Amino acid sequence: MNELPGRDCPIDKAVWQLKQVCKYLPQRPISLWDSEYGCAPFILKSANIPADKLIRLRSNLCLWTAPPAYSGKGRPRLHGSKFKLNDSTTWTAAIETQELEHPQLGQLRISLWSNLHFQTAPHQPMQLIRVERIDQLYSSKMRAPLWLIWIGQEMPPLDEIWQLYLRRFGVDHWYRLAKQRLHWTLPKLSTPKQCERWSDLMPIITWELWLAREIVQDRPLPWQKRLTKLTPGRVAQIGTPTSSPKLRGKSPGWETGQQRVLRTRYPIVKKAFSRTKKKTKT
Repeated sequence: MNELPGRDCPIDKAVWQLKQVCKYLPQRPISLWDSEYGCAPFILKSANIPADKLIRLRSNLCLWTAPPAYSGKGRPRLHGSKFKLNDSTTWTAAIETQELEHPQLGQLRISLWSNLHFQTAPHQPMQLIRVERIDQLYSSKMRAPLWLIWIGQEMPPLDEIWQLYLRRFGVDHWYRLAKQRLHWTLPKLSTPKQCERWSDLMPIITWELWLAREIVQDRPLPWQKRLTKLTPGRVAQIGTPTSSPKLRGKSPGWETGQQRVLRTRYPIVKKAFSRTKKKTKT
């Protein structure tokens, strides 16, 4: 629930949640993180948590290689050469490269670089992984390569580790279904108890849709084509939780002697917003 507004930034919340989860796990887990957490602050704050991390990176980031050996003069260097993800001229030679055939994605090339780091986290080495589609059959649908970093103990084999991140897409699509089609964030509820009850209904509704997948019917929007292989978003349709409208006429009003209970007011949490000033041309 890192997207809920609060006084702490999403990175601090994610670090706190990961720390709490690892307390109750019998073994060291492998955690998957989106590109929002592919940054030096998250790496530094989660360094002491006993969990391996597989994180997606944005393609416009810049990493640094390991520094050269100490020359004996001056301060030891912290960084080596620059490694820009979107500039192949700055790349060093990969220590391992594999090509494999995927039944759905076609031919893939997977490359591995070791001992890279962020500029503000020079003492946190990472393994960099690049997944690229090279099959000519998918040339019309080619997308940007997938960049991943591994931080932890022994890394799984190169042909398996990138498939671990694919499990995250199922989670992301579930959040999209819950928000857009099941209206998870639409109701403006008053109490935390009501919010928890409404959130508990989301996985229950999802399981009911999955169990009824053999008997449901397609409900396309007017501009959509019918599908034979249905998805939860094409069959999910819920009503409104409000009561039925009352009949027209004069309202009886508030009953005499009935006590009025004011709604509890909570402080408003506002996120910081900085507006950059435009520079005037001289």
